[in-house]
Amino acid sequence: MRRTITRAGVALLASDWLVAAAQSPAVDPRQADLAKAQAAQQLSQPLNNQPVWKEVRSGAQQYTSLPGRETSVLIQPEGQTWRAVRNGQASVYGGWLLVVVVLSIAAYYWRRGSIPLSEPPTGRKVRRFTTGERVIHWATAIAFVALAVSGLVILFGKNVLLPLIGYTLFSWLALLAKNLHNFVGPVFVVCTILMFLAFVRDNVWQQGDAEWIRKGGGLLKGEHVPSHRFNFGEKSWFWFGVVFLGIVVGVSGLVLNFPNFEQTRATMQIANIVHLVAAIVFICLSLGHIYMGTVGVDGALESMRSGYVDETWAKEHHEYWYNDIKAGKIPAGDEAELPMSLSKVIVGPRTAEEINWIEPES
Repeated sequence: MRRTITRAGVALLASDWLVAAAQSPAVDPRQADLAKAQAAQQLSQPLNNQPVWKEVRSGAQQYTSLPGRETSVLIQPEGQTWRAVRNGQASVYGGWLLVVVVLSIAAYYWRRGSIPLSEPPTGRKVRRFTTGERVIHWATAIAFVALAVSGLVILFGKNVLLPLIGYTLFSWLALLAKNLHNFVGPVFVVCTILMFLAFVRDNVWQQGDAEWIRKGGGLLKGEHVPSHRFNFGEKSWFWFGVVFLGIVVGVSGLVLNFPNFEQTRATMQIANIVHLVAAIVFICLSLGHIYMGTVGVDGALESMRSGYVDETWAKEHHEYWYNDIKAGKIPAGDEAELPMSLSKVIVGPRTAEEINWIEPES
């Protein structure tokens, strides 16, 4: 009895709303006719709400007095498709891809270990990165790691972390991840632009890149393939990873981060899937880059930490760049950027070789 009265009350309220909508002067004629038909349906069959909810679930435009592109759409059925893809194929395949990449890198390191120098260090230091380049790189790296970790918490936390740490701790962690992701995202976009401006001139096709491709960078046979300041593998990471994927995750992230430009729900859902897939690929490639720049190659981390590498390292990993420095083809830097704690700077004519070299202390 109570259920019958409740249904009758809902039907009566729906009928009143539909009649009011039909009589509103701001309603489109087609919407007014639809509202009248629905009102008549409620009067003739007061307990049958199926036609009303069928119309609502269709995603068709209804009447509302609130302004906006989609305020008249109560339910968007395509949202179910987005949720199924986001929580299904994208998350499952993306998660397993991350696992495979991590295990592959671990297996490679277990079998090969860190790539050492074939000759002992000379103690002579060659400047590889300026202070500005290192600041831009580290700012981008810190922003990227913050976004990667917070994004993984948002994507996989409910299924991976929640059963382990419980609802209370996970709620705080998820809130922190969400806010961190939202605020650091625009910072990463700016850093990506600066990365492009700082390194684009040395990431163009050059003589020797074809040889590097043909020999696979020497990774399989353990040989040192000569290259310029950046080898083809580093150039590929720059153009596909930093530039292309940086643009994709940046633009899609801004679409999601600033929904006040009247993006439709469909636009936001597409941006979310694109952002998710591109971010997973970005993280996987970055793991390889991080591996090679830390434990994968001896001396690589020092180049980005201090800005300098040993002469032997420069000759073995980037021989063409090393030869250009010796020949004075690389523009001279600024002595003020040289870290005096390393050793004494050669003083003399302002040639590229003398500015980029540091002699070991006797």
